[in-house]
Amino acid sequence: MASSRLCAPATAVGVPVLACALALAGLGAWTANGHAGSPPHVAVTKAYVYQSFGSTPETAAFFTLTNDGGSADRLVGVNSPDTAAPPALSKHRMTSSGAAYRQLVDSVVVPAGGGLTMAPHGIDVTVRPKGTWRPGEEVSFTLRFAGGRPLKVRAVVVRPGTETDLPLGP
Repeated sequence: MASSRLCAPATAVGVPVLACALALAGLGAWTANGHAGSPPHVAVTKAYVYQSFGSTPETAAFFTLTNDGGSADRLVGVNSPDTAAPPALSKHRMTSSGAAYRQLVDSVVVPAGGGLTMAPHGIDVTVRPKGTWRPGEEVSFTLRFAGGRPLKVRAVVVRPGTETDLPLGP
């Protein structure tokens, strides 16, 4: 009878302690074998901006972002010394009658282990050029992120409807 009194408290304490130890070992192994909990690591692999035409004062810039870090990040803003007004993150939207318009967005997620590809019918950066941009010229941008340091990139000016595979400028 005395041994059963001693065994019951040991079992009551031992089972939760063992469960915690196993969980901790599993989490440690998971973290050691991957990027779990590592900070975001965002890079820009493509950057281009459409040439504006006619009397339209605005155009759009597009960036392909990769994140090989273990945490998602958020693109929270874009700056450029080459624009007449601050660039704005926006999303392409359609009305029920088929008309297109842009909707400003505060930020855009760049998922961990993935990326974000901006496109004319999705997320883009609305810009108002200083002067006239010609195809082949480069435009400077600084992309700001919630969890990482800013990235400076140069986007190549292209005719609307085309992209570029030119290497990124410094």
